[in-house]
Amino acid sequence: MFKLIKKNGNARRGEFTTTHGVIQTPVFMNVGTLAAIKGAVSSMDLYEIGCQVELSNTYHLHLRPGDEIIKKLGGLHKFMNWDRPILTDSGGFQVFSLSQMRKIQEEGVYFNSHIDGKRIFMGPEESMQIQSNLASTIAMAFDECVENPSPRNYVEKSVDRTTRWLERCAKEMEKLNSQSDTINKRQMLFGINQGGVFDDIRIKHAKEISKFDLDGYAIGGLAVGETHEEMYRIIEAVEPYLPSNKPRYLMGVGIPSNILEAVSRGVDFFDCVLPARNGRHGHVFTKYGKINLFNAKYELDTKPIDEDCTCPACQHYTRAYIRHLFKAKEMLAMRLCVLHNLHFYNKLMEEIREAIEGDYFEDYKMGQLENWGGRA
Repeated sequence: MFKLIKKNGNARRGEFTTTHGVIQTPVFMNVGTLAAIKGAVSSMDLYEIGCQVELSNTYHLHLRPGDEIIKKLGGLHKFMNWDRPILTDSGGFQVFSLSQMRKIQEEGVYFNSHIDGKRIFMGPEESMQIQSNLASTIAMAFDECVENPSPRNYVEKSVDRTTRWLERCAKEMEKLNSQSDTINKRQMLFGINQGGVFDDIRIKHAKEISKFDLDGYAIGGLAVGETHEEMYRIIEAVEPYLPSNKPRYLMGVGIPSNILEAVSRGVDFFDCVLPARNGRHGHVFTKYGKINLFNAKYELDTKPIDEDCTCPACQHYTRAYIRHLFKAKEMLAMRLCVLHNLHFYNKLMEEIREAIEGDYFEDYKMGQLENWGGRA
């Protein structure tokens, strides 16, 4: 399923074959939590800006419109009119983000819905069932993401429970993929490495989950309170203990400089809401770093966001016009900036792949970091 084409240092250029197409890695997955990119970006737009993988969220789609409704409509691909790979997050991150609205037990997690307060339950089996109904290409195992820092004794107990949950996820997915009414009988499963900022716990957990021989492995529980240096240290500690013949996915990390540093440490998959969220607030990425279109200096600026960019926004509109749209509270402003930012990220990953193949990734990385000058 995963073919390693080239290594340049620890940076890896690969191809991951799925039932919905081949993913060229390293790859950035464009986040559409509710089967839509926030900012009025359509599936057709995603094709145009070079998106390979769309990411949606199990917990949120379970609440609305409901995973059983999506199954009746033919699965997530038909529902949102997207025929390329989709990865669904398991709902495990909501164990972290909804910490004031949940209770963790061995069987799973009890939530109060953030929409109406309704009591809901999600465990490994429920998460797998929901993701099977959604019929995503890649399903994530149900886990607990702990904040950093957390007490060592709690992290150890949480990681042990996450391992037990993974075993239940694997068994449930095997059962679901064999059922006659399952839409995607070749749904893949990625396990998630946890352990906070404790190297030894991370390494032990990486060894344990590697025994399951899954389709891929994620490094979770980062970008949730630790420093960038701690993040890089954890990646370096864990990477040697994850199977080299499977893709590695760094969950929720999306600052461009973080992506470059993680690729240089052997990571293949990335996702983050950051480019879309920044775009909706007028913060856009360029070859010289991020700029804020609300700044008065762009009022008469007739240049595109980035003069070398081929996205729809840069091909047709000026900074001055997009700034005007924001000041006038026109939705088109958000749409254009989200399109630009996602195009920037997809193009960045394309250039990273070319640099690895050409044996100049380290030079490319240093050149980009110098261009951005800390404004990435």
